Amino acid sequence: MSFMLTRIHVQDYEAWKSRFDADAAGARSRAKAHRILRSADDPNDVFIQVQFASREDAIAARERLLASGVLERVDVQAGPAVAEEAETVAY
Repeated sequence: MSFMLTRIHVQDYEAWKSRFDADAAGARSRAKAHRILRSADDPNDVFIQVQFASREDAIAARERLLASGVLERVDVQAGPAVAEEAETVAY
């Protein structure tokens, strides 16, 4: 399992979320799931985790996202990075 991880800062979460849901870049076209987290200190600080079945799908999604220009509308803090799951522990 692979993931694309991005941290961004947005001006207006609700406006950003509607654009995210539209997925104009097609970055989530092969995604299996996604998770959005908001900072407790600043709800406009957003962490996005998109899950893919393969590393190749995650890399292709990152390339589509970067080529689309949609990240130019937000303040990118980190990523988009592709990572592979090393361990999951539930408590």
